[in-house]
Amino acid sequence: MDVGGLVPARAAARRAVPCHRVPPLAASPSPQGKPCPFCAIVAGEAPAEVVLRDDVAVAFLDRSPLFPGHVLVVPVEHVVTLPELRDVGPFFERVQRLAAVVPRALGAQGTFVANNNVVSQSVAHLHVHVVPRTKGDGLRGFFWPRRKYGEGEAADVAARLRKALESGA
Repeated sequence: MDVGGLVPARAAARRAVPCHRVPPLAASPSPQGKPCPFCAIVAGEAPAEVVLRDDVAVAFLDRSPLFPGHVLVVPVEHVVTLPELRDVGPFFERVQRLAAVVPRALGAQGTFVANNNVVSQSVAHLHVHVVPRTKGDGLRGFFWPRRKYGEGEAADVAARLRKALESGA
C-alpha cells in the first residue's frame, strides 16, 4: 500500500522525526531535490510571520494570502498529508484556537478552514489554511483571488494575531 506517494516504511520513518531533525531525504524534497520550505520555517531557518509556535504546531501568515490574516498551521513533525499525522487532536486544537482568534483580532465575521491532501497541495508538508471571512468578501467557491501584503502590512497583521493569542483568546 502506498501512503501519500511513499512506501509505508518510509512514511513511518518520516512521521517519527521532528521537522527540524528530518534527514534531507525524509524531508520531503521537491522534485528539484530542495528541502521542505515549511520544515525550514519550523526550524527557524526561513523567514515567516509566525503567530503561534509550540511543540505541536507552528502557525504563520500565508505569503500570498486570500485576505490579510490568512494563516497556515503546520505540524512540527514532518508529515505530508492528514492521514499520516499520528495525533490529530493536539494539532487541530491549535487550528481551532486560530479559527476562534482570527475573527476577533481582525474584525472578520468568521473563518474558512481548509486542508488539501496531495491535490492542490503546493507544499508537501501538511498545512491547514485558516482564512478570515466576511460576507461579501468576494470569495465564490474555490476560485480564490490572491494578493500580496503591502509594505509593513504582514507584520501588523501578525502582531494583531499574536496579541490576541497571548491574551488567551
